[in-house]
Amino acid sequence: MNHVFHRNSRAAYPLAVGGEGAYLIDATGKRYLDGSSGAAVSCLGHNDQGVIEAIKRQLDTLPYAHTSFFSTEPMEALADELISRAPTGMDRVYFVSGGSEAVEAALKLARQYFVELGQTERQYVIGRRQSYHGNTLGALAVGGNMWRREQFKPLLVGVHHVAACYEYRERQPAETLEGYGRRLVQELENEIQRLGPEKVIAFVAETVVGATLGAVPAVPDYFRLVREVCDRHGILLILDEVMCGMGRTGSLYACEQEGIVPDMVCIAKGLGAGYQPIGATLVQGRIHDAVQSGSGFFQHGHTYIGHAVACAAALAVQKAFVERGLVQRVHALGVGLEARLRQRLGDHPNVGDIRGRGFFWGVEFVADRATKQTFAPEMKVNARVKSEALKVGLMCYPMGGTVDGVHGDHVLIAPPYIVTEAQLDELADKLGQAVDAAFAK
Repeated sequence: MNHVFHRNSRAAYPLAVGGEGAYLIDATGKRYLDGSSGAAVSCLGHNDQGVIEAIKRQLDTLPYAHTSFFSTEPMEALADELISRAPTGMDRVYFVSGGSEAVEAALKLARQYFVELGQTERQYVIGRRQSYHGNTLGALAVGGNMWRREQFKPLLVGVHHVAACYEYRERQPAETLEGYGRRLVQELENEIQRLGPEKVIAFVAETVVGATLGAVPAVPDYFRLVREVCDRHGILLILDEVMCGMGRTGSLYACEQEGIVPDMVCIAKGLGAGYQPIGATLVQGRIHDAVQSGSGFFQHGHTYIGHAVACAAALAVQKAFVERGLVQRVHALGVGLEARLRQRLGDHPNVGDIRGRGFFWGVEFVADRATKQTFAPEMKVNARVKSEALKVGLMCYPMGGTVDGVHGDHVLIAPPYIVTEAQLDELADKLGQAVDAAFAK
């Protein structure tokens, strides 16, 4: 009998029994090229011996100490490592166990920051439509994906949403890229004015939108103008880089390519590369200082924050990034990945858009390229592509509801940073086979 409560209770999952570099292996011996790093997690691939040895050493030394009593060497060392390469002004790291927790911590810390400053009237958070920030209730509330939110609406705090930066579908024919970006930022400004600038806590956004839109970067100058709006009104800018950060887009932090510095940035997935559950919220020094000089206590916490083994694993992952030049490798090879995807799929009649950066790409499917008409949701096109990909030994990350939470389909491509050129060829070829087969039915 199977007593696991799987995320899809109707699915029959193959049993993973091993991993080797960019491949996962099931119980039948079939090998799958991990073209999406699971959910953009396994950036070092599978069975990296350096990380595994670091975990073993920490287990032999100290598996766990509760953070209300002790700090630990791996937690201190990981924080130092992260801050040494973080955006300017980042000074403190709050460790958690995953991306949803990182966003949840950021939201609560943002509110407490203003309470410590005596600005208790600040109560509103603004997010973006078609965003995803996690499945805890606070993170789900600030996210803007209708399908994920709908049945839980009675439990969600009131968060306000503005348009996503989704140029493929929402830029008007006469608009320049810059003009489109300015229109979106004006919408943000208008919403702040409607709520009252003195009442807004933060604006939360994914630097490159991940699961819900499919690797959508912002248009030029969008985030620079957003930063100006937040600064003008004393509002915190919280960037969610849980999926797009830690080298995934070709720079350690995706915001480096936008030329801005957030007030907080949330990371996870690539932080520990899947070897241990870990996430983190990095904050500007003044935010920590406000708490330290005020109540002195962040009114938040979980049992496993700063877990010694998780921190040791993540530290080994981050050192591997530096020692092997992996972020620079993603930047260089990402150009070739884009070229391969465009060559294999760019002319397909049901591929509407290919977008992304580095090793983070989305392929959006349409029924008609000229009109960008979506497929009927009940066709589950994204799931068909995933199924066909698994048949030929490729993992890709599917998602429906791309356009509005109901309509639209895409898959994410996010390979491990260690893939070879030959494996990128294999990825593009197998994805092409999967897409061809999915639409041949």
